[in-house]
Amino acid sequence: MEAKTWALGEILKPERRYIIPTFQRSYEWTEEKQWRLLFADLVATADRLLQRRLFAKMTDSQPDEASVSPHFLGAIVCDSLPYPAGGVALRSVIDGQQRLTTLQLLLRGLLDVVQEEDVDGELKGKAKSLSKMISNDEDSGASPEDVYKLWPRRDDRVLWPMVISDHVPAYGKSDHLYLQARCYFAEAARESLSQSVGEERGERVRSLVDAADTLFKLVVIDLEKNDDAQVIFEVLNGRQTALSASDLVKNLIFLRAEFAKAEHLELMYDRYWAGFDDPWWKKKVGTGHAARGRRDVLLSVWLTATTATDASVGNLYGEVRAYLDREKPKTEELLAGLKAFAEAYREVYAERQVEDEVLRRAYDHLIQLGNLTAIPLLTWLRTLPDTFVGSDEHRDAVQAVESFTVRRMMAGSGWGTRNYGQIFVKVMADAKAAPLGGVRDAIVAALHEAGWPTDDELRTAMLGNNFYGQNQKRQRLVLGAMDSRLRADDPKQAPAAVDYSKLQIEHVLPGKWEKHWPLDESLGEVERIKAMDARNLAKNTIGNLTLVTRYFNGSVSNLGWADKQPEFAKQSSILLNLGIAAVPQWGEVSIEERGIALAAIAAKVWPSAEALGHVPSTPESAEGAPGVG
Repeated sequence: MEAKTWALGEILKPERRYIIPTFQRSYEWTEEKQWRLLFADLVATADRLLQRRLFAKMTDSQPDEASVSPHFLGAIVCDSLPYPAGGVALRSVIDGQQRLTTLQLLLRGLLDVVQEEDVDGELKGKAKSLSKMISNDEDSGASPEDVYKLWPRRDDRVLWPMVISDHVPAYGKSDHLYLQARCYFAEAARESLSQSVGEERGERVRSLVDAADTLFKLVVIDLEKNDDAQVIFEVLNGRQTALSASDLVKNLIFLRAEFAKAEHLELMYDRYWAGFDDPWWKKKVGTGHAARGRRDVLLSVWLTATTATDASVGNLYGEVRAYLDREKPKTEELLAGLKAFAEAYREVYAERQVEDEVLRRAYDHLIQLGNLTAIPLLTWLRTLPDTFVGSDEHRDAVQAVESFTVRRMMAGSGWGTRNYGQIFVKVMADAKAAPLGGVRDAIVAALHEAGWPTDDELRTAMLGNNFYGQNQKRQRLVLGAMDSRLRADDPKQAPAAVDYSKLQIEHVLPGKWEKHWPLDESLGEVERIKAMDARNLAKNTIGNLTLVTRYFNGSVSNLGWADKQPEFAKQSSILLNLGIAAVPQWGEVSIEERGIALAAIAAKVWPSAEALGHVPSTPESAEGAPGVG
């Protein structure tokens, strides 16, 4: 490669065009982060030049402008493009497109002000100088677009001629960033001139133009035949606006693409990648340092599923590059696979319609439970053809993932989620290795091996664990799913759309029971302490918890059973409450009996591995909770 430092005017005044590839990211620089600093740099550079000129004028000497300190703007990387005979020389901007675009908008805003100030024609030369850095001569090219020094990514090519034209648009805050930038730089130039009048004002205009022309410096790196554009891009990118892993991967894919013609590359971009420019994909998810754009999350999901290894978010680009170097997939096949994963990912997250109600509900439950380690597996399953995984097998496989997750959550801390990353990578690997018709069985077997609570373990947990200690979203999910199952199993119940997320969690025996739920006064001190402990344990188990609507009279929550029982009788729209209202006197025995009944319902909603057809290789193949994670 050849690298050389040039003044901005030396780069832009020759008859040449700089083309921004379609796959480059959209323009993102803003006033707060870049424009304001750039214009401040221009003013500071112009001040140095103006001071040198004023000193020379005062001393009646020639200004030594060559000794004025320039301002270094960074680097751009360009690659030559073929162009037709009689056309303008073309350069593809591999890196630095945000910077080069901003400089064009700075020059355009500055030109607006020069044209305003040139009332007597004395600034005509400066206006012409700026124009030559924005536009080529109209008769210099073979096509109408040849007049533009910079030609943006294809999505912006309809807008750009208006952005760069002599016509000053009516600006608004909702305008494209191009227009906002032009407006900002023009206003900033006017502000910098506001304290100057007469001859001094004209000199200040000239110093701004000349500083941009001759003292703004860029390193231009021109690639040669054997240069790896992506390696150079990686070294130089992100100095101003950090690139995401997906931006880096996109550039890697398209810079290395084996397409012979630019038109083919643009076709592939439109067909497979353009959808990722949607704001939904750019939105960050997660919090703090873990926040990532959805495109990066998808990339991690795709790589985890493709390689059956746990992709490192911190080194995502490096791992994708290593995979591409190792496997060398065809570009179109790679892009088609990513697009298929993107569509499946949106379906898992309910951004695209999923017709199957069982799958739709399972996805929602898993996301609410926070089991994001299962997303690569769920997404991969959606990309498989029906001829490989039929609809019933697909449904059973996803139900297995949900059941495994819910049962372990219900079973408590001894089971945990600490090793979920490793568990689901192993499940992914086993599923990918499965033969035709064997994906479901492979997933069920792998989850069983990882520690899938049995019906007995589930019942024990539901009778003894502090379910109220779970967050309320999880409580509503579990109770709501069981109520929904009761409704589905009762032919007398008409279908009803209940939004369980808006219902309230209610203790049947109150959390503060001491005043209105007295213990047997005949108990001795030791027995009384045991009874208190038993009640305090029972009150937060699932057998004592239910869902109530907003019509439930909250004022009776801590009152005795005589006051609460009638309120539960009014809550018949929630089937979980029918049995509660029928109990003559609520207490520890009632709580245990209801816990047993709910455990039986839960076992149907979230079946065991055996219920889903798993046959252990040996009777003792599952070790249970200890040591599982």
